[in-house]
Amino acid sequence: MVDKLSRQAASDALPEWRLLLQRMHLTVRAPDAATAFALVARVGEVAATVGRQPDVDVRGEVVHLTVSTEPAGGVSEADVELGRAIDRVVAEMGLPSEPQSLTVLEIAIDAMDIDAVRPFWHAVLGWDVIARDDLQDPLRMGPALWFQQMDEPRLQRNRIHLDVTVAHDEAPGRIERALAAGGRLVSDTRAPAFWILADPEGNEACVCTWQGRDPVQGG
Repeated sequence: MVDKLSRQAASDALPEWRLLLQRMHLTVRAPDAATAFALVARVGEVAATVGRQPDVDVRGEVVHLTVSTEPAGGVSEADVELGRAIDRVVAEMGLPSEPQSLTVLEIAIDAMDIDAVRPFWHAVLGWDVIARDDLQDPLRMGPALWFQQMDEPRLQRNRIHLDVTVAHDEAPGRIERALAAGGRLVSDTRAPAFWILADPEGNEACVCTWQGRDPVQGG
């Protein structure tokens, strides 16, 4: 079993990184996209030497890296070793980090019966179940979704819904699984652009595709 560092220990060990939701994050801005990809290549090389790989996201000249140990549920010494190796590469390339740009989004759904509601969201998102009250994108590209226990039901129509955009040929199966998981169809009047579904307590999600939309605007 891999030991998880305390939040303070993880933060102190990698001062250029920031701890957000049990993962260490580093955002680096390069002068251009070519340099950004050169950084990614070098990170891949040093990561191979320690036998671990960070999650890497490249948007133009901005590179975002995260490290964590899933079995430990947080940051381990091995993550610190990898983070320090990456720090040396970033320093050698003279690239600045941007901790102020870091934001991690979670979505919370209030529920009276979490066990009844969770299967719908598991089905409609197609995401892994990480814990009893937590769903996470297996590719870690989307925000985590968790469920908060309510003591009293909310009777009015909810004011927030999720738009879940999928491949057009995935939509029918996704909808079928969501309905089989206890969801209900609220409306299909705009299908195949989108279908409105609701979980057993009325929280809504739209399953969306590019089809059935303005041919110029797409979607």
